[in-house]
Amino acid sequence: MASDAARHGRTNEDFTGAVPTAAVLIDGAGIPGSESVCRHGVAWYACRLGGSLLGLLSHALDRSLSALLAEAIEQVTDDHRDTCDVTDPISPSATVAVLRVSGGSVEYLVLGDSLLVLDRADGEPLVVTDPREVLISRSYEPALEAATDGDEYQRLLRDLRSRRNQPGGFWVAKDDPRAAEQAITGSCPTSELTGAVLLSNGAGRIVDRFRLADWPEVMDALAAGGPADIIRRVRQAEARHSVAADDASIAYCTELGESGRRLEDA
Repeated sequence: MASDAARHGRTNEDFTGAVPTAAVLIDGAGIPGSESVCRHGVAWYACRLGGSLLGLLSHALDRSLSALLAEAIEQVTDDHRDTCDVTDPISPSATVAVLRVSGGSVEYLVLGDSLLVLDRADGEPLVVTDPREVLISRSYEPALEAATDGDEYQRLLRDLRSRRNQPGGFWVAKDDPRAAEQAITGSCPTSELTGAVLLSNGAGRIVDRFRLADWPEVMDALAAGGPADIIRRVRQAEARHSVAADDASIAYCTELGESGRRLEDA
């Protein structure tokens, strides 16, 4: 695993963690002013959600990933429901990627714009994404760019935020456990895979924003140089193109079949 804050001195709002048969990546999201409704902050939310989810993954082996994510969201919401306005639209939220080895299968879940890539032994990598937030946000870009005053700009932003965790909108982990039901999920045999990687959208820029590599090349680079090398290349591209940096995190998983055998022996 590797993780790097957007800039020196800034709190990293990503979380990565693993247990022997599962890996979790959380990409925290916040809106300016959120400290007025939540005293804990985005990094706290991301770490608390990731820790709760890892704890559930380590012992609740017979429950679906969606059910475990729903319980983790509920646990974290309960942790600060009495001190913070958890239902406010600007309170902390997060996107989620989870991978779990279960016997001879790999199960996965993606909620929001984090990424999960399965490196298949025969054929192109399988890229698991949840494009809803990106597609909806892009539909607002022309109007936001054309807004002639601050009031109109803020109205458009409020309208965009109102589509979060709503039918026909986009879904993230926040205060409503039912959002987990909207996650992208699936599974495949471990025998078909040589590895897998979970990435925050800041790390995924190497492909979707800067086009420095395609996904087969990313998997090759991970095998050769590890996740820190991918983040280094993203940082160089951000500096070269004068693009504001984003927190970037990667969890690279190998020997998936061996993890399954350890589970069977337990």
